[in-house]
Amino acid sequence: MESVEKVYIIGVGEDAAEGLTPAALEKIQQADVLLGSERALDLAGDSEGERVVIGHDLDAAVESIRSIASKKIVMLATGDPLFYGTARYLCEKLGKDRFEVVPHVSSMQLAFARVKESWDEAYLANLANRNLDAVVEKIRTAEKVGLFTTPENTPAQVAQALLAKKIDYFHAYVCENLGSPDECVTHADLSEVAETQFSPLNVMVLVRKPDTPDRPIEKVGRRLFGNPDEAFLQSKPKRGLLTPAEVRSIALAQLDLGQTSIVWDVGAGSGSMSVEAAQLATGGTVYAIEMDPEDSGLIVENAQRFGVDNIVPVLGKAPEAWADLPDPDAVFVGGAGRGVIGLCEQAFPRLKPGGRLVVNVGSIKSFSMVHEALLKLAGDAKTWMINISYGTDQLLRMRFESLSPTFLVAVVKP
Repeated sequence: MESVEKVYIIGVGEDAAEGLTPAALEKIQQADVLLGSERALDLAGDSEGERVVIGHDLDAAVESIRSIASKKIVMLATGDPLFYGTARYLCEKLGKDRFEVVPHVSSMQLAFARVKESWDEAYLANLANRNLDAVVEKIRTAEKVGLFTTPENTPAQVAQALLAKKIDYFHAYVCENLGSPDECVTHADLSEVAETQFSPLNVMVLVRKPDTPDRPIEKVGRRLFGNPDEAFLQSKPKRGLLTPAEVRSIALAQLDLGQTSIVWDVGAGSGSMSVEAAQLATGGTVYAIEMDPEDSGLIVENAQRFGVDNIVPVLGKAPEAWADLPDPDAVFVGGAGRGVIGLCEQAFPRLKPGGRLVVNVGSIKSFSMVHEALLKLAGDAKTWMINISYGTDQLLRMRFESLSPTFLVAVVKP
């Protein structure tokens, strides 16, 4: 029975053999067969071993390794073989015990190092296997982005696609020929990148400018409720600062709105709940109570975006702000701490008989206090803890990014 040699997967960079450890160089020089792309083989330097060019078809690499299992094999890959996927794919097909991985610094890691930004929470994508339009929509709400570009999707084309969607709120860095003597890092606005040609070997990094809101997507109004968070103008960009679409959907269901319902949205923020309540209660009125002038202005803009004219923004602090409003059929309250309890206790008597009060809080402590207070008022309460995780593609892997748990309490006035 033939012996099976360990296969070494070695990462190389633009610094070629100079960037390899003595141990990695020794493995390359002792190899009977070197596998890899033409570029990776050239970067590894001289070796007497047979050279076998492997392109993007990793199944060919698997078959080559199987057919020459008794020889000393080195598989060469640019950067970190585990980061880009070569080593992971081979280990899945042939088993981890067959391999030893010797990584080099990946070009993505180098790019973030050059621009002095952390990349542990960045959205990463390879445009060789991702649709550019889909990537652009992911970028819309990202804080940081790392892109492997391609000759078909250059930095200029990426910038043009972003600007076409009015996503103009990123600093752009194009990092060319990383690790080589002609390395170059360009920092520019997206409008400048859109007019510039770069070396084919580049990584693009995007960093959101501080204090800039997301540009909402244009396809709004298709849903009566549960519209994407990105469809609303917001004063701040990060997810979780408005009531997420999934939580809105459950809360609106519990408000049990009719066509002519009178609704109070207390602490309305930029008005996502108000807009969707208005779309359900088309013959009624939604009073969007908000004490922040900037957010109150966004309520008006979001109402215009969705084409609803039955929202009345009420700028002021509750409960004083609702003193002259008509009694509601439904009240939605969002917030934290004892202030929410006070609002609930003062709003509940104003509810019409059979009216509903739904409260959204973000901490278990607030939930416990609100639940206890509403039980005293209504005699019964429904409760939910909602955990939401959004799937996000990171190169060839899917991971789930979780929001903090949130809590709903709903009561009906006898």
